[in-house]
Amino acid sequence: MSNRPDVSPGAPLSRRIRRWGVATAFWTLLLVTLFLVFGPGLPGEDPAEPSKPPAAGAERAPASTPAPTDRNRDRDPARLNGPAMPRSAPTRLKIGKIGVDAPFTGLSIGPSGALDAPPADDTNLVGWQTSGITPGERGTALIAGHLDTATSPAVFARLTELAPKDRFEVKRADGTTAVFVVDSVESFRKDDFPDERVYADTPAALVRLITCAGAYDRTAKDYTENLVVFAHLERQA
Repeated sequence: MSNRPDVSPGAPLSRRIRRWGVATAFWTLLLVTLFLVFGPGLPGEDPAEPSKPPAAGAERAPASTPAPTDRNRDRDPARLNGPAMPRSAPTRLKIGKIGVDAPFTGLSIGPSGALDAPPADDTNLVGWQTSGITPGERGTALIAGHLDTATSPAVFARLTELAPKDRFEVKRADGTTAVFVVDSVESFRKDDFPDERVYADTPAALVRLITCAGAYDRTAKDYTENLVVFAHLERQA
């Protein structure tokens, strides 16, 4: 599209004047912009002089970069090319910060499509999806545990105390140990659970620790939320 004003004989004079004014303003603005971009520095600045380093003790402002979402973090190239281990069943979960040292039991996907819960009569037991990824393999491994039972707190009663950069270990049947680092700890309503984000497959070696959270619904006899700990494999020990 041309930026020239309409000066055809049929155009009224007032319209031609207005359009000439618009065109003049456009070209003036363009020249000013080019001067500011390619011209000398602002008054008082010498463009040939390099920037001076900050004084001793002064702090530079950090670069403004958007924080990655958990989904993007799972797709981070550094993470995708990170460590991974061959398949081996987990045998014990150890989370020193919250005093967890629990054996594993195998769990299946129930008729509803959700992961079955571990047996409720053992307060120190965690379960893993035996048909899925083992902790340490590339992919998303699922580990579930109870928040409490009818009589006492259970294995994941203190799971909310975990925070990003905390570490935990999964002992495995092949004698190796997978060391994981927490990325985030988040709660979701059970009727609005982000299945894709929590369960989706990935080439990174990830783990989700899952338990109940929120208020207890006495009518449904269940908690209203799920707590999920998002973590990635740091190394093999």
